[in-house]
Amino acid sequence: MSLNKLTKDWRAMSYGFLDASAKRELRRKMIKAVAVPGCQMPYASREVPIARGWGTGGLQATLTLLNPRHVVKVIDQGDDDSFNAASIRQFLARVSGAETTSDTLEATLIQSRHRVPEEILREDQILVLQVPNPEPLRPVQPSMAIARQMHADADYGRLWLKLYEEIVRSGRIMQGAEYPALVNGRYVITPSPIPRWDVRKLHMARHLTLLPAGREKRIYAVPPFTRIEPLVFNDVPYKVEDHAGVTCSRSGLKGFFMNEIPLDGGGTRHEISDGYLGAKALERAAGQAVRIGETWYKNGEMQ
Repeated sequence: MSLNKLTKDWRAMSYGFLDASAKRELRRKMIKAVAVPGCQMPYASREVPIARGWGTGGLQATLTLLNPRHVVKVIDQGDDDSFNAASIRQFLARVSGAETTSDTLEATLIQSRHRVPEEILREDQILVLQVPNPEPLRPVQPSMAIARQMHADADYGRLWLKLYEEIVRSGRIMQGAEYPALVNGRYVITPSPIPRWDVRKLHMARHLTLLPAGREKRIYAVPPFTRIEPLVFNDVPYKVEDHAGVTCSRSGLKGFFMNEIPLDGGGTRHEISDGYLGAKALERAAGQAVRIGETWYKNGEMQ
């Protein structure tokens, strides 16, 4: 056996941009994260061609999973056409040869920032959520070493106290995004910066959700059919954003999560946050044969 037979010719770039060692490590950590739902797994975050804090963790996880058979969808706060989403989607296609789409129903791998699509995801779909801050205890415990010990002891008393103080001061829990949730009765996570509207979509979902944080070098997961329980008191029910009576000014859809857009005259109008769902509604209204899947919410109520 010679050395030449054990090596390969030098290439300018490996498939999927990341080197084999990085992918191998990330795959191991993903398996561990799925095996222990909600537990944060450390990994050696690599450099990718976007700035830290703009989705490096999500990009690394997507590059690790990607192959030419995948159909990729990238969204940024519900929008497929934002600069961040379009740039990442173009990069993924160039380094992998995978097809891209804006349709949630066609995608097999979805990378998202801030939102979970409104259409229900299937068993064969993977959702990768970009996470800026994976530590739910950071607001109450600045020392990460102590926070790790608190997770090990399932000591979340300070987090409950913070929620209680918000109710006493404001009459309700003010946290609109990154709402803490208990995974499988054991670990508390911050489910990315998704709004409270989306947290319930992870409960007993059929799809796998991966939550990597590249800047913080942590990854955790919500496997399919896993219990996700937002932290709530028995006498203060969990409430999502009240968009039941709000209608999208463009598509006419009603009862979904909306973006509030200020107008020059001082008023506001609303547009559905899931941009491509609104586009499909417009195409259907124009007489085109467009398939719209079942949605998590109907008329503002979780189904």
